[in-house]
Amino acid sequence: MHIVLVHVHVKEEALEAFKAATLENARHSIEEPGIVRFDVLQQVEDPTRFVLVEVYRQPEDQAKHRETVHYQKWRDTVAEMMAEPRQGIRYLNLFPSDEAWK
Repeated sequence: MHIVLVHVHVKEEALEAFKAATLENARHSIEEPGIVRFDVLQQVEDPTRFVLVEVYRQPEDQAKHRETVHYQKWRDTVAEMMAEPRQGIRYLNLFPSDEAWK
């Protein structure tokens, strides 16, 4: 598995527009064959902070995701909504094993 946690800090005035655009992107993303999970989390204590949990079968699947129309639309739509640049951090899955995700 190829796992990326994308940390996003959104401008308060853009909160609802960001959520709408991000949920639309997530709905299309989970239809991609290389994506196992695509979760959108909003922090309780600070609702302007989000984490996107992206789980891909292979690292190449993330590259394919970035080529999709829905991702590019999301990227361009939310660019000015960010309070700071988003940060993607890659992780290795230790448990459960990759077999559990198949």
